[in-house]
Amino acid sequence: MLYIKVVIVLEILYNISTIIKAIKRGVILEKSKKNELWDWIKTIAVAGFFVMAMRMFIFSPILVDGASMMPTYEDGDKVIVNKISKHLSGIDRFDVIVFEAPIGKDYIKRVIGLPGDHIAYEDDILYVNGEALEEPYLDEYKEQLPDNGLLTYNFTLESITDYEVIPEGYLFVLGDNRRKTTDSRDPRVGLVPMKKVLGKAHFRIYPFDSIGNVK
Repeated sequence: MLYIKVVIVLEILYNISTIIKAIKRGVILEKSKKNELWDWIKTIAVAGFFVMAMRMFIFSPILVDGASMMPTYEDGDKVIVNKISKHLSGIDRFDVIVFEAPIGKDYIKRVIGLPGDHIAYEDDILYVNGEALEEPYLDEYKEQLPDNGLLTYNFTLESITDYEVIPEGYLFVLGDNRRKTTDSRDPRVGLVPMKKVLGKAHFRIYPFDSIGNVK
């Protein structure tokens, strides 16, 4: 009888030991799962922070709204704005930029005039400080004009602004679709303060068949 009791006790102790080991393994597995979950959470959080930082300080996607930049950008195109390029390389003539417009939305336009420039258009030709400059990005549009008229109507800087030359810290911008764009010729926009420039827009990400750099 004593032998049987000892066997039973040993069996119970073995079962308890087995249960304890199983519990420990479960705890370890549970801890492992928790650690793995925590690692994923940290990875997602870091990735999210990185994306937010990229959008805030370096790159940001925008949706082109309207036809003012046709044929360079079409209505509905998605473009990456490089926010840091304006600090690294500055803003050059003919760059496409995105800026905060006074009328309460972000605009995408092309830089035509820089500080110190006098701007004029005559017979569809751009004159900067009296020198005629080519605008090859407009050639396709000019060929498609149904009336064979002027794409850019004649004007001088002083005829549409209070300045004979563009003042320091400002830009003169135009949309490529010169007949259907609200730009620096419109007093609601006027000359664009450089501090309002969000960045350059030279890379299209949508539509997918048109992905790539755009000039």
